[in-house]
Amino acid sequence: MTQHHDPALAADIDAACRLTGEFTLRSGQQATEYFDKYLFEAQPALLDRVATAMVGLLPGGTELLGGLELGGVPIATMVSAKTGLPTLFVRKKAKEYGTCKLAEGPEVAGRTITLIEDVITTGGAVRDATKALRDAGAIVRTVVCAIDRSPADVNPLADVDLEVRPVLTKAQLDAARDQA
Repeated sequence: MTQHHDPALAADIDAACRLTGEFTLRSGQQATEYFDKYLFEAQPALLDRVATAMVGLLPGGTELLGGLELGGVPIATMVSAKTGLPTLFVRKKAKEYGTCKLAEGPEVAGRTITLIEDVITTGGAVRDATKALRDAGAIVRTVVCAIDRSPADVNPLADVDLEVRPVLTKAQLDAARDQA
């Protein structure tokens, strides 16, 4: 895997989606900054650049892309279109009607799934999805995310033995902001 950092992409993503104010994160943490990923995901050209960067981060042996509800789904769909890998749409909780499935799409048992997420802070949603998919027989070793805002040099998902491969880190976005 080569982590090729694109300063222009960092600057454009930062400009598009960094908000300042008072925010409560999914983890319950309070923050004065928030990365609203929908502000880049809604822009086709930016979404395309993030997806292109993700293609190079996918581990060999990936059989399925697991897009996490909601923000991971458009990214995974675009990565799927670029790679030909089928996509699984992973809910935050299993549907209570119809198929009652947590993951919509192909069968997961025995298959290697690379998760696709938008922003990771503590990795709560990714951790839940990893456990549920492993319980269903899937092999889950890696998550590729657009933005990793967890502390530098800390893998927030080490406890579930999951490698995090980010397109951009908070440090790279901060550097882009500081150079703006």
